[in-house]
Amino acid sequence: MRSQLKYALVTGGNRGIGFAICKGLLEAGFNIFLAARLLDKGKAAMDKLSAHGSVHLIELDVTDDGSIQQAIEQVCKQTNTLDVLVNNAGIYPDEEANILTVSRERLTKALDTNALSPIGITQAFIPLLEKAEYPKVINISSGNGQLDGISTSAPSYSLSKLALNGATILLANALQSKNISVYAMCPGWVKTDMGGPSAPLSPEEGADTAIWLATEAGRTENGKFFRDRTEQSY
Repeated sequence: MRSQLKYALVTGGNRGIGFAICKGLLEAGFNIFLAARLLDKGKAAMDKLSAHGSVHLIELDVTDDGSIQQAIEQVCKQTNTLDVLVNNAGIYPDEEANILTVSRERLTKALDTNALSPIGITQAFIPLLEKAEYPKVINISSGNGQLDGISTSAPSYSLSKLALNGATILLANALQSKNISVYAMCPGWVKTDMGGPSAPLSPEEGADTAIWLATEAGRTENGKFFRDRTEQSY
């Protein structure tokens, strides 16, 4: 008999929107795998979250295949199913760059972290996801990844999120036969290290749509892009 416990893994869960997603999912009854690249920062976040429910710290560098495999092994020590995978970890490397000056190195780094890594992590966790009753993958994207939102002043970020949106569609189509739903969502402009202090939204507000997707959205929303719980165009 399948355990009634629900498990979610959140990459970049130690701060900002990822931390708020972890907290919201804990309050919704999930057991959380908080994946962080740096264990000390992950431990500090886990200590703050532990009062809200069960949190397991996972060391994960999303750009390293060996680290992804080790993360799977850590997760499998606790469960053989994964109900929700949130691909949240990302970078914004476009300070003082535009599409006319951005380097190939910066473009490659953004694409690797923000688009290729979520694909690789999703591929790696398919065996655990397909054992869940209603498995879901949630990709944290951006309005800068929409065709009418790409920005010449955020070239690598925009292109990487555009690629992530495309990957969401491809994964949703490919995983439909396994009953794994895949969504993309924009959290909006949020007060985080990336968004800065002038942003109008709190991390909790930015996390709301991801939590809604994890807890309420169904298969009819598969492959779609959301902001404020509302479907958006790619």
